[in-house]
Amino acid sequence: MKTSYVVKHFIGTFVFFAILFISAGRIDYWQGLVYVAIGVIMSVLSYTVFSIDQELLDERGKAGEGAKQWDKTILGLSFLITISMYVTAGLDSGRYHWSPDFHWSLCVVGILLTITGQLLFLIAQKQNKFFSSTVRIQTDREHTVCDTGLYKVVRHPAYLGMIIQSLGFPLLFGSLWSIIPISLSIILIVIRTSLEDKTLRAELKGYPEYTNKTRFKIIPGVW
Repeated sequence: MKTSYVVKHFIGTFVFFAILFISAGRIDYWQGLVYVAIGVIMSVLSYTVFSIDQELLDERGKAGEGAKQWDKTILGLSFLITISMYVTAGLDSGRYHWSPDFHWSLCVVGILLTITGQLLFLIAQKQNKFFSSTVRIQTDREHTVCDTGLYKVVRHPAYLGMIIQSLGFPLLFGSLWSIIPISLSIILIVIRTSLEDKTLRAELKGYPEYTNKTRFKIIPGVW
């Protein structure tokens, strides 16, 4: 396993968690602690049960040749929005308590959605050996269509997982204000899905035929 990728992953995760707790202004922040616990467990699973091979690890560790410029822009915006999510949630539920108290059952729902979404992402990554971190046609890796597992149900299951996880975020943290950046994040996911699907239709051999078998992009029976 490529050490640099693992180190980069954990450093990035630590930075986001640090932003959350700094915004909350305290360590005894139970929503943050629960969120960190979920993140740690998922990170361990990603390198054990759902580990990917070295070739895909190398692919995900850098922006390969042919990565779309529009995708780099979306990823940059997503990074900024993610920071704003953590800052907003930390300031709201951790420090100033702008939002009314959520019933504990809503927090449980948020935890379950967060876990479900992250698991879907990890499974989708495991099942697709061309699961790049940027949108590109991987001609250097003899890119082919993935049409097995979750990809039989929807064409972009990882994005479905990201949306489910996003919906759980404000519930887990009990923060109404975090719905604003979360909504922007989901909009970007939908835009990225649409543009990626259009790119794959135009440039990846066999993808148009695949769309005839697996009709929906993210939500079965809807879109």
